[in-house]
Amino acid sequence: MTPARLTPARLSLGDVARVGGAGLRTRPIRVFLSALGIAIGIAAMLGVVGISASSQEELNRRLDALGTNLLKVSPGQSLFGEASHLPLEAEGMIAQIPAVTTVTAVGVTPAKVYRNEHIPASQTGSVSVLAARLDLPADTGAAVAAGTWLNAATHNYPAVVLGAKAAARLGVERPGPDQRVWLGGERFTVVGVLAPAALAPELDLAALVGWPVAVSRLGFDGYPTTVYTRATEAHVQAVRDVLAATANPEAPNEVEVSRPSDVLAAKQATDATLNALLLGLGGVALLVGGVGVANTMVISVLERRAEIGLRRSLGAGRGQIRLQFLTESALLSLLGGLGGVVLGIGVTSLYSTLQDWPTIVPFWAMAGGVVATLVIGALAGFYPALRAARMSPTEALAAP
Repeated sequence: MTPARLTPARLSLGDVARVGGAGLRTRPIRVFLSALGIAIGIAAMLGVVGISASSQEELNRRLDALGTNLLKVSPGQSLFGEASHLPLEAEGMIAQIPAVTTVTAVGVTPAKVYRNEHIPASQTGSVSVLAARLDLPADTGAAVAAGTWLNAATHNYPAVVLGAKAAARLGVERPGPDQRVWLGGERFTVVGVLAPAALAPELDLAALVGWPVAVSRLGFDGYPTTVYTRATEAHVQAVRDVLAATANPEAPNEVEVSRPSDVLAAKQATDATLNALLLGLGGVALLVGGVGVANTMVISVLERRAEIGLRRSLGAGRGQIRLQFLTESALLSLLGGLGGVVLGIGVTSLYSTLQDWPTIVPFWAMAGGVVATLVIGALAGFYPALRAARMSPTEALAAP
């Protein structure tokens, strides 16, 4: 009579989890160090994605506040390479475009500005003196950080508002009646200092005076150097297409039209290269963590040969032994992955808070991090699990 063949009992999911977790509980230090390698890799990648997403959200928030409908018109060069200029009527002609909502301008004056009259003429600090219209801050999104902007009274007199960088280079910390700079051969009172202008960075390194006083005292010819135009959101591109011909009908090819918000978006895009590098480093860290998990599992198999032999002798099949070590490897990687997700969120939150950004951690990045750890765990545990399953009971029990 042929003896009945015994089949190993099936393990429930709970049994699989308990058996797989038993090996982790007995070696807490080794488990911690192996999981730490996985956690660092996941945290690095999640931090890069989270910080990048937070930065993008901050950019979108700034653009929503400043507006993406600002267009900048400036003179280019003639066919012979000579510098051209916009007509005196450029602002008025641009204002006639139906979709244009506001128009303002600045003009470069020949004057120089110094902290006082004792500064050598060559030490200008690269600060330019610009004639400005009264509605310049409102139209460009520039804000006054201290003091006030020019008004109907002060734009006729020697009063000046300094850009953020210009104030720093001239050593002016606070505007006021006693704060004066040497501008165009006479003293001008500093009535205000601008905050950094995101959409018009050329204002940061400028000393801004009223249009009338620039013409009467500084030798300004009245030609606008840059015209800032805002159009309705739905017609920005249409306005952009006709601005050059409108600003200078006689020579539209000598006019340059740009959209400052595109510069900010391009700057954000350049960060993608750095992000790719950091993601690569995170991938390397994750790979190193996977090697650590594989090493831990191989050592675990070698150390637990007696346990494997005993389980085989009691009826455990090769598939159950293989499943046990694969589960142990997956749980080890999952611990590292969850720890990495928490660490990555913490890093992103801390950095975003310090930068005063909104904290954004995409769900797909968190889910992808956990999935990646499970894949790493399966790959790292495959060979050790296969090796454990191939051990015969007698070989395993006979091992020292």
